[in-house]
Amino acid sequence: MTHLAPAPSRTQRTQERRIAPSPARSHPLHRAGRWLLRALLALGAAVSLVPFLWMAIAATHSTPELFRSPPPFLPGGRLLDNLRRLQDTIGFGRVLLNSVGIAVVHTAVSSLLSAMCGYGLAKYRFRGRGLLLGAVLATMMIPFQVLLVPLFQMMASLGWIDSYQAVVLPFLANSFGILLMRQGFVDFPDELLDSARVDGAGELRTFYQVVLPCVRPQLGALVIFTFMSQWNSFIWPLLMLNTEDRYTVPVALNTLTGLSHVDYSGLMLGSLLATLPLMAIFLLFQRQFVAGLLGGAVKG
Repeated sequence: MTHLAPAPSRTQRTQERRIAPSPARSHPLHRAGRWLLRALLALGAAVSLVPFLWMAIAATHSTPELFRSPPPFLPGGRLLDNLRRLQDTIGFGRVLLNSVGIAVVHTAVSSLLSAMCGYGLAKYRFRGRGLLLGAVLATMMIPFQVLLVPLFQMMASLGWIDSYQAVVLPFLANSFGILLMRQGFVDFPDELLDSARVDGAGELRTFYQVVLPCVRPQLGALVIFTFMSQWNSFIWPLLMLNTEDRYTVPVALNTLTGLSHVDYSGLMLGSLLATLPLMAIFLLFQRQFVAGLLGGAVKG
């Protein structure tokens, strides 16, 4: 027969409540430190937004109004006039489509190639793999300016000057992207690869349907990084593109700076419109961007 223990009396319950430790309270200095840190972060965020705010205000004024004393601190009424002049001067809508097309194609192809190369370096065993990985690392130490002349001569010999393939193709192999994706593939279990192969899946199907979905944070970070780099590229498109109809946004905005006159209001408006897509993409995929960079940094 089971004997039930007697219920504790009111006195015993009172003593247990007194003996039980109270939850730890944070020290006032710790709370003050957290609030100070939050205040400093908020101040830093506000300071970093000041240039964007000034760019947005300057885009609504004419160039003479920007040089008044004191300068304008409120939006003006010249936004539509500046937009019309920007379209008439450089055909901003056309160059915006050029930049979008080049950036999207380059990002898609470069990210896929980087993922495939990183997967090969992480999961395939072959002679010279370490040497090949070292060569990829070594290319990151070569300054871009050193490559300009030989790449220009190569594009000229192929007859690709003033063409989009000359802008896109030379930089599809991205050493940073290869290393980032390799770090994402290193810790992927080999048992899952063997299981997929036993089930009859080929190498490409295993890569696309089994492996690639598991490294979406790294892939998302690579897509954002590649798109932003190609979108802001200036030197190489300036050297390759000679026709105004084929200009990208940075090259077209550069034509607004003349020897005797600079259209500052047009520059501010064009820069603002060119920045908005980058901000939208980053805000949309910021979690994957941060998770991908941190994942690639901590994995061995």
